Amino acid sequence: MDDPDVVVIGAGGDGPAAATRLARQHGLDVLVLEAGAWHGNQKWPQPHADSGGTVSTDPDDLDGKLMDDQITHREADSGDPTAGYLRVGPADHSRAPWFRDLHQNAFIWQVSAVGGTTTHYFGNHPRAYPYAIDEQDHWPDEVSYEDLVPYYQLNEEVTSTQQAPMTAREEVFIEGAKNAGYDMLDSLNVTETGWRPQANAVEVPGRETSNGEPLDSDYDGSFSYDDGFRGDTLVGDHFQGASTPVDAPVREKSRKSSNVGWVPRGLDTNENDDMGNVAVRPNTFVTNINTDDSLGGSEATGVDIRDTWSGDTDTIEADTVVLAAGCIESPRLWLNSGLPDDGWVGKGLTTHWFDWVVGVYDDETVESINPEVKHMDPYVGQNSAVRFDKPGVGGLEDIGMSPGLVSYADYLFTEAGYSFDTPVDPDEPWDTRGYVVGKELKRKMSNYRQTKAILVLTDDLPHQDNGVSLSDNFSDEHGAVPDVRYSPHEEDDRRRDELARIAANIHNEAGASHVHRSEWPPLLLHMQSSMRMGKVLDFAGEAYNVDRLFVADHSALSNGVGGPTPTPARRTRSASPTTWATGTSADSRPSTRAASPPFQFQGASSKST
Repeated sequence: MDDPDVVVIGAGGDGPAAATRLARQHGLDVLVLEAGAWHGNQKWPQPHADSGGTVSTDPDDLDGKLMDDQITHREADSGDPTAGYLRVGPADHSRAPWFRDLHQNAFIWQVSAVGGTTTHYFGNHPRAYPYAIDEQDHWPDEVSYEDLVPYYQLNEEVTSTQQAPMTAREEVFIEGAKNAGYDMLDSLNVTETGWRPQANAVEVPGRETSNGEPLDSDYDGSFSYDDGFRGDTLVGDHFQGASTPVDAPVREKSRKSSNVGWVPRGLDTNENDDMGNVAVRPNTFVTNINTDDSLGGSEATGVDIRDTWSGDTDTIEADTVVLAAGCIESPRLWLNSGLPDDGWVGKGLTTHWFDWVVGVYDDETVESINPEVKHMDPYVGQNSAVRFDKPGVGGLEDIGMSPGLVSYADYLFTEAGYSFDTPVDPDEPWDTRGYVVGKELKRKMSNYRQTKAILVLTDDLPHQDNGVSLSDNFSDEHGAVPDVRYSPHEEDDRRRDELARIAANIHNEAGASHVHRSEWPPLLLHMQSSMRMGKVLDFAGEAYNVDRLFVADHSALSNGVGGPTPTPARRTRSASPTTWATGTSADSRPSTRAASPPFQFQGASSKST
């Protein structure tokens, strides 16, 4: 694609949704630039060892069996966030990841690849709390929760979002929540406190099996797509990339990460003469956003790029530029491009101020709740299939993962100090807190099959002293690296403590023999709001100070949208019509802000893209 109407920077959770919308609804030619690799595409048969092709426009390039070979289940391959290949860094796996200047005990979890960090997520797709849209000063008045619902429905349809199947692990969580006095919520639009099944972008298992029988615990047939198996295999490896069912085409993999749910849909536009075109170019780092300032104002005109394999540079011109590189890379590129900063670019970063509360259970307790299976087996089932919500405070997610990740998340990621040397207030509902190491860690992990972890997701609010700036000390081949800082405020701490107590009480009410609070340091994973509407962007997502430059990723969110996961919220934002997507057609070009209507919705009946 030599003359795109729109350049989208980033093929992660948001860019493919925005590109698909622009091509399908408005007939525009869209070039998506991605810094990382592309898995499951025949043009890149060895994406971490060879540069492969340049660009892909054909949906037939997608190859599910190739994806099976490239994304393994081994924790030290795709699952290792620094040494593995699902990380933030160049596709060339022999080279180091890209450095972030981080000044504190914290961890940033990002993936650079087509699909972005959604190649490495659980698939959870709860909607934002209506409270977090309608009752927040941070959110623009022009957009209500009711306005967003049709686009949640659209994203849920495209990604096959549905209630997750339950396993023994979830039954124990539900037992504890019921005993603690909480009711089940039966609405996707959550306004009350209670527990509910997760809405996941992971297709349920059991629609078909190789022997034509419904899937149950006695099923011992093949889990291959070629043998008739469809949907999720319940092997619990979604966080490690999840290329299942094996042999399935890319678009029919069970977990609808962005490279599975949205990228094929975007490439399909190239086979329809009534639509625009979508091209995706991986291994391409954008180093500068170019502007024309000759008419008094500033207007985006294209980007400078660098091939991450060869180092070659080039310039691509376009009528409109869309930033969808995420909460760290979007402000970093903005600042490295010398674009205007009136004090909020990169600021206001939220991350759901996580914590982790772990319960270890006796065999008899679990067997009394699950007499048929007797164990919770954290590696069985979808990574998170049930949750708790308290609008205005945050949420909890019941979590199951593979052993290496469990040992790290449950016992080795903390800011509380060593557990044997960390006092516990006798009035608190947990028995220990902090690091668990050595023989005690071995003892704890020997109970892996009867261990349950609950993730705390606080409804933290944006603060101007949190966020991304340019490092004064470090640069790489793409300019100054991001300087990242996050510090919770007193109200965020209070909400996290309240949720941690609720999680511990759920464990205790379910009969846990030991409850441990990890007290995590900041984990920057559910990042939002570093390029906020109302501060850097207008409510259409267009920059206040640069015409034809939009932000269509989760950094544009005005706050943390409560305690759900951000993926459906940001995709909803990307899939919904914004200024450039209103009033344009196949033979017209995106209008400037002055000539465009404000953020408009197509109406509740609009469910097609």
